[in-house]
Amino acid sequence: MALRIGIIGASGYTGAELMRMAALHPEIEITYVTANQYADTKVTSLYPHLTGLVDLTFEAYDLESAGKSADAFFLALPHGKAMEVAPELLAAGYGYKVVDLSADFRLSDASIYEAWYKTGHTNPELIGKAVYGLPELFEENIKGADFVSNPGCYPTGALLALAPLLKAKIVKTSGIIVDSLSGVSGAGRDAKPGTHFCKVEGSLTAYKVGGVHQHTPEMEQYMSQLAGEEMTISFTPHLMPVSRGILTTAYADINGKTSLGELLERYRSFYAGKPFVHILPEGQYPETKNVAGSNYCHIGLALDERTGKVIVVSAIDNLVKGASGQAIQNMNILMGLDQQTGLRHVGLVP
Repeated sequence: MALRIGIIGASGYTGAELMRMAALHPEIEITYVTANQYADTKVTSLYPHLTGLVDLTFEAYDLESAGKSADAFFLALPHGKAMEVAPELLAAGYGYKVVDLSADFRLSDASIYEAWYKTGHTNPELIGKAVYGLPELFEENIKGADFVSNPGCYPTGALLALAPLLKAKIVKTSGIIVDSLSGVSGAGRDAKPGTHFCKVEGSLTAYKVGGVHQHTPEMEQYMSQLAGEEMTISFTPHLMPVSRGILTTAYADINGKTSLGELLERYRSFYAGKPFVHILPEGQYPETKNVAGSNYCHIGLALDERTGKVIVVSAIDNLVKGASGQAIQNMNILMGLDQQTGLRHVGLVP
């Protein structure tokens, strides 16, 4: 019997990706989708590409209706909204599994969340109770949990790129620089002056420069856990004129001596048995096109012996491994399924 799932906040791009991927999942049945703005609107009126796959109508969210309609939930709500819905679902007493795609429960300190997201946290008692859902690093914590906080898209690319180095203390924890370029879909479905076609076509731009992007403390929190000491990083995001994808380049100073071959072997060993991370051969580097539409992360490395730096490049699809695909990967683990179930889609090339 298929798992009945509800997607709360299903009208955005991450919600649409959840519907697309869940509709093709052999063990999932989508039974409940909400979008207050589009209540009583057919899903296929907003997203015609789901015709024949999702024959549902958006509803206004209601706890009683949700409880009758589904057994597990994805929250694809804006930051600040999931903190209102997650607690009541978890407190309903029905043993629901909840995967939250917002940032509301990723950080371990409510005051840090409030400082970076510029909003009060209405349910700080749940902070720290959600398991951080980056399966390649925290799979054992996810197993058997009820509540998972799905990582942000930028942190996913950065953490996967740097985790083997930090865990083995191969690099210095100071002076790490992370640059990421994201497709426009990362800004969400709602039109914004900085993301419409005339603004982004044929152009690259940095934004939130100077260590002010809200994903910075998330990266620092989990990098610090990996390294075993408090860390700060310099993170700069960029917008690139494509629909989807994140290309991350991270720079770190090497501790002692090593070779590129040794680094590549360490990465292969670290991610052995992690089916969604592929370490590319020496001299080959990730391209966002190769992971578009997939839940895979490609990683390539270079060693700059002149400056003593290791350079790590990762590529993910921001809407899939950076959001909805990773959410389904987490739900698979929560439900005791093979984490690859319904996710064996390769990149859309060309």
